[in-house]
Amino acid sequence: MLVLRPLAFHDLAGLERLAVISGGRMTTLPDNRDHLSQLISNTQQSLRKEVERPAGESYHFVLEDTETGEVVGVSGIEAAVGISSPFYSYRIDDVVHASSELQIHNRVPALHLCQDYTGASRLYTLFMDDQLLGKAYRQPENIHLLSRARMLFIAAHPERFSPRLIVELQGVADEKNQSPFWECLGRHFFNMDFNKANYLTGINSKGFIADLMPHYPVYVPMLNPDAQAVLGKARADMRDVQKLLEEEGFEYRRYVDIFDAGPTLEARTEYVRSVSQSRCMPVVVGVRDSDVGDVGVGNGDIASSHSLALISNNQLNNYRCIMAPINPEQPMLSEAQAEALQLASGDSARLLWL
Repeated sequence: MLVLRPLAFHDLAGLERLAVISGGRMTTLPDNRDHLSQLISNTQQSLRKEVERPAGESYHFVLEDTETGEVVGVSGIEAAVGISSPFYSYRIDDVVHASSELQIHNRVPALHLCQDYTGASRLYTLFMDDQLLGKAYRQPENIHLLSRARMLFIAAHPERFSPRLIVELQGVADEKNQSPFWECLGRHFFNMDFNKANYLTGINSKGFIADLMPHYPVYVPMLNPDAQAVLGKARADMRDVQKLLEEEGFEYRRYVDIFDAGPTLEARTEYVRSVSQSRCMPVVVGVRDSDVGDVGVGNGDIASSHSLALISNNQLNNYRCIMAPINPEQPMLSEAQAEALQLASGDSARLLWL
């Protein structure tokens, strides 16, 4: 069974393994033990903190295979970006150039450095191992669990998050993890390669961005064709995640990452599908394990009367979420599922049918 739960200190080795596997492609998951330890510490402190409105909290979750005890995925939520350090984006807006004498009126797209998303909550650090110990984990249903379980956490604790929710998707890069956009623009101002800039940003060395980035508009037609072609485009292996987010209600509104020009998607938190359509219902425990199926790792079958759903408790420190087939008319859990969710008969669970 795969269970999503908050990141804990004993997960450090598993988190380091995922950081190595990511190969530097994940800005917020650098191969840096001190930074990864800080992710854990921030999560635990945020879970213990009483919150009336979002500030500098961050929450990371791991996807654990309970059969092996291995951590196979990680995902996170930042409660409010730009609070402790600036959060920069490029906004693509048209600049108008006109001459009444020549009767010329041109609209030219340009990149404007901005901090428009300050205060918004952010989904980030989504990464899953492809295969471990002979099990193929990167399957669509597991990505749904890893990503959307965070939104059920938001639904259970809305006071901890902003009314505006964003996601930055990684931009296009080649097989050597080189970004056409960075090579055309960023390199001229930072004098370092893309991987190093990503790494420094990942370990929170962000001061150099404000010092070195051009603060005047960058005209898009002045970029080379390769850089223009990747504006607002996600990396190929992120397209399934983008599709999932768009189905949730996220939209691209012409904001891109300042390093790789990957798209930023945004939504009103209350309108996100997993938030608005999830329901709290009492559950019954006691179904035989053989009568329910497990999904995502190639075990079990879904009974015809059951529908696949995300199921979570509504706890904070002990938040848990699984995916399983369950009867919409009468939610019933096996003892193993109830134990994984830390629920008993009559307890309220949050359910989202897929």
